[in-house]
This record gives sequence, structure tokens and C-alpha cells, in this order.
Amino acid sequence: MRFPFPRRDRYLVFGAPRLPEEAIEAAVRVLRSGWLGTGPQVAAFEKAFAEYIGTPFAVAVGSCTAALHLALRLVGVGPGDEVITTPITFAATANVIVHAGARPVFADVDLRTGNLDPEAAQSAITSRTKAILVVHYGGRPCEMDAFLALARRYDLFLIEDAAHALEAFYRGRKVGTLGDLAAFSFYPTKSLTTGEGGMLTTSVEAWAERARILRLHGLSRDAWRRYSEDAFPDYEVLEPGYKYNMTDIQAALGLAQLPYLERWLRCREYYWSLYNQGLQDLAGISLPPEDTHLVHARHLYTIRVNPREAPFDRDTLIHLLHKAGIGTGIHYKALHLHRFYREAFGYRPGMFPSAERISEETLSLPLSAHMEESDILYVIDVIRFLWREGRF
Repeated sequence: MRFPFPRRDRYLVFGAPRLPEEAIEAAVRVLRSGWLGTGPQVAAFEKAFAEYIGTPFAVAVGSCTAALHLALRLVGVGPGDEVITTPITFAATANVIVHAGARPVFADVDLRTGNLDPEAAQSAITSRTKAILVVHYGGRPCEMDAFLALARRYDLFLIEDAAHALEAFYRGRKVGTLGDLAAFSFYPTKSLTTGEGGMLTTSVEAWAERARILRLHGLSRDAWRRYSEDAFPDYEVLEPGYKYNMTDIQAALGLAQLPYLERWLRCREYYWSLYNQGLQDLAGISLPPEDTHLVHARHLYTIRVNPREAPFDRDTLIHLLHKAGIGTGIHYKALHLHRFYREAFGYRPGMFPSAERISEETLSLPLSAHMEESDILYVIDVIRFLWREGRF
């Protein structure tokens, strides 16, 4: 198919990050400082991030995966335990449950939102359930009132995977302050990126202190406290920890981006509205729903392509958009369909029908403050052209 559009001089990369010049300059200053590891920039980033979220404690780590793993360790998840979570998420959410020695127990999702269904989660609770790990899918907060009630009723820990939801609110409360612990991601596709990196938030001081020990081999003193001018370089290994620390280079990047978050969210909200206006009348496309009781972080603009009504199925549309120079994403292939989870835990197709439908039909269109309005309009024009043609 020949597209009736001028050839683009650049491929529209899905999830391209936006780094202000201040962030680059801040990283350069750290490089020139002589201190590159975990140090004063990490401490400053933790303090500023905790203030932004509105939580007493934030612990910077090397990835959101690390934050999730530490959260499970802190609440005592281990062999023989079960943790309920969603199959519509990145593999890390369930992998960390396996790393903790526990069993990931999937429950189906709400077909409308893609988030874990509270009723399905309740049906999955057993005497071995230790925690529920919710994922704020695409930036939309889960129905946390229902999950908080479940946690209280069954004496369970509630952990938030907030990798997509940095700017989100649920009924006036910030995501990251609702459960016992929360994990955030600073991967390159996120609204705030440190290249790789993550943050663990909690209101429990003892958990925050233990997380700081566990993130760097279980040492009683991190490198900054061991080697700074006023420190005596002695330390002890308190327990076998991990290499999960964040560097000052990463923290400097994060600190410089924090003041931009709300401005960039307004930008993504505007682009979101353009997508809604441009795609709302196309047969077979379901747009992301809106809710008045929450603030969506607008991380993923996900559409569902119904092959019985649309001229193309989801995978064909991905291929055609790629030919037009548009990158897209699939979020996600349901985890219970992956070989490891089928073979290790006996999951099989048909167990979670809503998750499987989302897995087959969902497509994420490019959405980033790095983009320009013309990029969004180009994506809309290409999709509308494909729908008019109805062939390839």
C-alpha cells in the first residue's frame, strides 16, 4: 500500500523520552564531581520524590523490578506464600513473586479498564495468600477502595505497581500512598526517566531503613557514608542483600525532571484529547474510558481493535503503521499465556477471558511529551486513511 502522505524524515519512535537540558547538565556535573555511585544526589532525589508523592519515605533503587522485589521481601513473602496479581502487566510484576519463592496467582481483569478486577482477586484468595500486588495499568489507578477493603478483611498486604502511574490520583489521594508499599519506574519510556531506575515508597520507617540496607548487599553503611570525609569506613553485612542501588548520575537526571512532570502531563492530556477526537467514530476501535473519580497519568494511550468490526486485526494494523513510520506497543501479552507460567504453574488459555481479549486486541499508540502535535495528527491521519481504504 502507498500512503498518501509526505515521507517522514524520522521514524516516530514509541515512548521516546524527553530530557530537558538541565537534566543533561546535572548529569555532567555529577560526572565531573568525582562521585558517581550512591551519594548526595540520590539522597536529594529521594527527599524530593517523597515530597512529590506525599509519602514519608522513598528509597531509590536500580529499577522498578528491584523496588517490587524489595517490597515483597519487606512484607515477608516467601516459599509457600501466594501473591495475587494481574496477567495484564510486564513480566517483572510476576517474576519478582517467583524470585521471592512464592507463587504468582493471576486473577482476571476488568475488560473496560484493563486493571485487576477486585471480585476476581477476592475469588483467588486462599489460606496461603500473603499479598495483593495491583498494577495501575497504563496510568489508570485501580479501584483501590475495593482492594483496601480486601486487604483489611483478609489481613493481606497491598502493594502498588505504579510503574505507569507517577502522576496519578485516586479519589484525591496520590498513587504511591494508597497501599503498604509502592514501586515506581524510571525506564526510558516513562514520563520521568533515569535511563534505568526505580523508587520504593512507604509510610513505614522500618521498611524504608531495611530497604536501604537490602539495596546494597545488606551493608550497614552505603558507600557515601563509608567514604565521605566525616565517616569512619567500617561496616557490617547485616543480611545478604542485593545490588539494587541507584547512582548519583541517575538521581541527577531524575531531580532535574521533577519540576516538569505536571507540565508534561498537561501536554499528554492534550494529545490524548486529539486521539479521542480523531478516532472516536472509527468502527471496531474502542478508546480508553474516562472516569471522574481519578486522575489518569496518561502513560499509555491504548486502543482495542475488534477484528469482527474493524477492517484489520490488531497485528495487521501494527504492521501497516510501521510501514508508515509509526512505532507502536503491545501492552501486554497476558502473562499466563507465556511458556514459563504455563509450564511452571499450570496456567492455560481460557482461564482469564478478559485478559486474553485485551491481550489479542490492545495496541498502544505513541504518546509522549517528546512528541509534537503534528506527530499525533499524522498518526490519526494514517489510521483514518486505513479505515477508509479498508484493505492493504
